[in-house]
Amino acid sequence: MSNIPFVNLVATGQNINRLRTAAGMSVRDMQTVFGFATPQAIYKWIHGTSLPTIDNLVILAAMLGVTMDDIVVVDSLSE
Repeated sequence: MSNIPFVNLVATGQNINRLRTAAGMSVRDMQTVFGFATPQAIYKWIHGTSLPTIDNLVILAAMLGVTMDDIVVVDSLSE
């Protein structure tokens, strides 16, 4: 049997929110850094309904002082 990896969106969102809080950043602060007109994309990340694009993930990791691996939670399904 092989394991099929997948990104756990909810756990990743929880990581983003935990790391954001630990860094003392508000959602509005993040919105400003990314240049988003509205905070909806960030709330979608936090709630696990979407993921940051790879380029935004690079910025997010730098902003939070962590690696991308510290943000993204990878689980696996057994086949």
